[in-house]
Amino acid sequence: MEALVTEYDFVLPLGYIDESGTLHKEGTMRLATAADEVLPMRDPRVQQNPAYLTIIVLARVVIRLGNLKMITTKVIESLFTKDFNYLQEMYNKINQIEKKEESSI
Repeated sequence: MEALVTEYDFVLPLGYIDESGTLHKEGTMRLATAADEVLPMRDPRVQQNPAYLTIIVLARVVIRLGNLKMITTKVIESLFTKDFNYLQEMYNKINQIEKKEESSI
């Protein structure tokens, strides 16, 4: 019987720099649950700006980044765009979500 893989390691292209100047590149993302996508919809930040949903979802599913004790929305907000896009693509890939056609920002 094949074991279900629910966690995936990654290395960010650039990395997150914390307040003390430490660079964090290696992390782990877990598979999303229905609650990971549904519960953030109640968040006022998502209701004001639907694009914020991605930030909250990533903060829920990224379970490790370097030696940070906690992955918060502040951490995800502070990622370089290249790293943010990398995590979005990884999320879509491991959760087998087809990428929708979208206009460039």
